[in-house]
Amino acid sequence: MIFTAFLKALGQLGDRRFRRVVLLGILLALALLAAFYAAFLQLIWWATPDSVEIPFVGPVTGLETLLGWGSLLVMLGLSVFLMVPVASVFTGLFLEDIADAVEDRHYPALPPATALPWTEGLRQSINFLGLVLAVNAVALFLYPMVGPFTPVLFWVVNGFLLGREYFTLVALRRLPPAEAAAMRRRNRLRLWAAGTLMAAPLSVPVLNLVIPVLGVATFTHLFHRLAAQGR
Repeated sequence: MIFTAFLKALGQLGDRRFRRVVLLGILLALALLAAFYAAFLQLIWWATPDSVEIPFVGPVTGLETLLGWGSLLVMLGLSVFLMVPVASVFTGLFLEDIADAVEDRHYPALPPATALPWTEGLRQSINFLGLVLAVNAVALFLYPMVGPFTPVLFWVVNGFLLGREYFTLVALRRLPPAEAAAMRRRNRLRLWAAGTLMAAPLSVPVLNLVIPVLGVATFTHLFHRLAAQGR
């Protein structure tokens, strides 16, 4: 079911509405990463002295420039982790566009969905962003303990979070909150697996820019398949 939903989502990437959201998502991701990097760079410049005294060498200047270039490499590595919270913000902003495009093509007989207010979607995404940052901050202390399995731990932890977030927001378009939560609990392992499928490619630069679109589309298909099974 998960791979069928993902392949259907992948097959719709050529849709005009998908292309528009992918472009907006890329611009949003780059803007957020650039803002984070600018703040990080400013912190380095603030914390770095103008010069340091090295014995037998004397004063050495230009450290802020050296650390600034070094920070670029650090940010390229951190961007792998930062794409998960970026994806969560993206979901709240563009959920309706993608879900509507999927339903128009694959489920045309459905009545119109009850769209989440833009402010509510953004509020939930910001709350989820805080949860993602908190959980990943704790996970940073666990990564050294698992050694080569660090990517797996990253995917599993964030897969659980992404599966919960994507499914909840998609389900709330068609169900009351209590029913959406109950449906999520009944299918939590399947949704965790689907979220992990989304989290793994978020670690791949460039590819991770289109994954939020595929994530919303995949979970829209999953919701309708699970709803059909329930009926």
